[in-house]
Amino acid sequence: MREVKTEQEYRDQIANDELTVGIFTTTWCPDCKRLAMFIDEVIEENQDKQWIKIDRDEFPEISEEQNVMGIPSLLVFKNGEKLAHLHSANAKTQDQVREFLNNF
Repeated sequence: MREVKTEQEYRDQIANDELTVGIFTTTWCPDCKRLAMFIDEVIEENQDKQWIKIDRDEFPEISEEQNVMGIPSLLVFKNGEKLAHLHSANAKTQDQVREFLNNF
């Protein structure tokens, strides 16, 4: 998973014609730390997707644009369009994340 460093990097990645999963997170969030314990395994199972990590505190304008109110949130993009959004309340377990990604 690649950490987004600039807004342009984010925009370029989500514009791709392949599925991109953006994980919106922060360093201080307890649920984000829980997600970090299992997300590598989920990424390994979903290598057909590109993965990026966006720090909500570093890019508040992107978070607002994408309606990311809670963290962690997983968003799926293709060709610049948001296809799905797994809100923080439903991204607490490995099974919830897997079920969400099975739709793609």
